[in-house]
Amino acid sequence: MADWKRGLRRVLYPAYEARMLRRMPAENLPKHIGVMLDGNRRWARAVGRDTADGHEAGAANIEPLLGWCDEVGTEVVTLWLLSTDNLNRPERELGPLLDIIADAVDSLAVQRRWRLHPVGALDLLPASVAQRLKAAEEATRDVEGMLVNVAVGYGGRREIADAVRSLLLEAAERGTSVEELAAGIDTESIAEHLYTKGQPDPDLVIRTSGEQRLGGFLLWQSAKSEFYFCEAYWPDFRRVDFLRALRAYTLRERRFGS
Repeated sequence: MADWKRGLRRVLYPAYEARMLRRMPAENLPKHIGVMLDGNRRWARAVGRDTADGHEAGAANIEPLLGWCDEVGTEVVTLWLLSTDNLNRPERELGPLLDIIADAVDSLAVQRRWRLHPVGALDLLPASVAQRLKAAEEATRDVEGMLVNVAVGYGGRREIADAVRSLLLEAAERGTSVEELAAGIDTESIAEHLYTKGQPDPDLVIRTSGEQRLGGFLLWQSAKSEFYFCEAYWPDFRRVDFLRALRAYTLRERRFGS
């Protein structure tokens, strides 16, 4: 892009973004936003960089996103950084990716602006990575800022299976019979054992990179969510893209799954 076009954007976009924000009623904005940070590898290929460079560029965009969420009063953000399927990637890619994720989470924890909560099958991760995620959660436990779920080694089907397993083990410890357990199982009892137990379900789920599928993200929790699909690869996702997602959300008539 020509330098004059970049300069024009720098001048015009702040005004455009401010006008969009003013026109969105605060009471209609989502309180819980889920974000599928997709497209790091494709971004790297598009700009002639290594895969690790794409993941690093994506990690660098996390803090700005959380700042934008703070700006509009978001209470909970769930970031999908690594799926259970991604754990099957070749070690030459997975190892550096896990280090980049752990470094990014460490950086967020040091700032103590947000309360971090790792969600996912942490037992599937290398012990050192799982420990760093848990340490970040502990270090921010008393922070009063926005709650940020860091989904690493996360899969929606795995989460539901883990919830049911936890429910069964809890019942077994109480000596509950199979018949009593079966009679008492409902959606609320399963929800109480999800990774996000006690949290509101996401109002809005954003996926970058142009892909229009859920891919296993928050399968249970997103039953009544609104979805927004953005063409930009995650490293290129800008504040204006975020505000456009919010604007689209506020213009919809929510039917809550009906």
